[in-house]
Amino acid sequence: MKDFKGKIAFITGGASGAGLGQAKVFAKAGMKVAIADVRRDALHSAVSEIVDYAGCKVGDVLPLCFDLTDRIAYAAAADTVEKVFGGPPHLLIQTAGVNSFGPVEASTYDDYDWVVGVCFGHVVNGLVTFIPRILRTYGGRDGVAKEEFHIVTTSSLGALEAGPDTGPYSAAKAAVNNLMYSFAETMPFYGGHASVLCPWNINSNIGNAELYRPEKLRNTGYNVNENTIAMLRTVHAIGIDPLKLAAILKEGIENDRVLIMPFETYEEGLAMLRSELQKIENYTLPEKERLALSTSELSDPTRISEFYEVKAGVEPFGRARADLDYIAPSRKPDGAAK
Repeated sequence: MKDFKGKIAFITGGASGAGLGQAKVFAKAGMKVAIADVRRDALHSAVSEIVDYAGCKVGDVLPLCFDLTDRIAYAAAADTVEKVFGGPPHLLIQTAGVNSFGPVEASTYDDYDWVVGVCFGHVVNGLVTFIPRILRTYGGRDGVAKEEFHIVTTSSLGALEAGPDTGPYSAAKAAVNNLMYSFAETMPFYGGHASVLCPWNINSNIGNAELYRPEKLRNTGYNVNENTIAMLRTVHAIGIDPLKLAAILKEGIENDRVLIMPFETYEEGLAMLRSELQKIENYTLPEKERLALSTSELSDPTRISEFYEVKAGVEPFGRARADLDYIAPSRKPDGAAK
């Protein structure tokens, strides 16, 4: 997609963080922007921020408050976009996500249902809801689109590596990547394109995600409290600026990149990919050979909680609940990391 002016964008998680940054950048590029989020107050303030940043009209920003895991609500939101803006989105960006840190072996059904439900399930909902509408309206049967269109999902570098402290999240993001690669192979049949954005850490509100976890899914195996949530806020505060990330995404869309990685140079991103592929290759080795290799900081199971515990001197996150009798002491709040 090269020309954004006058076209329609639909962005999930658009009330804050990466989604809000994307809404600002594409609104400034001349798009009409629908932003979906479950937080009504955040949506209200986001509209003002987008209008101020992009210099667009209030009517060019459509806030939609609904639960992205609710398929009926998603379909209703799609109907609203078509009614208000005159058609389905030319640019579909699914960015909403949640996470909670804790040992993968402590994860409960609720942990999986919540994290995977939002991070992967909402992506499925958006694709199944919008793809037929997008292809009927903009797709060309001969590989030449009637109008330019592009679909994107914001994933994570966590999709490329093991997640000993982010098991459900990393698994969901790995699924997102593979699904978007599949769409990248098929969208050209209709003249469109698909991409997946893989950032590492974003200056966003995902650290507050536990505050919005549904009551019916609150049985977690992780050590979660006000202190660990506060710790996560400090972690994400040092992440990439959402506007910078959105600008990188825009460049990736303009150049039809399938995998968009927000590194300063192409070589840096390629080095990261090769490092992750090497880890997978190492899994084929016998244990003694594998353990003899130097462990990178990114694959150390205690890296996340130890690193920020030392930096901030507060209660570590990424640990299991203290009452789980099957969890190793080093994986609990008071355990010494080993």
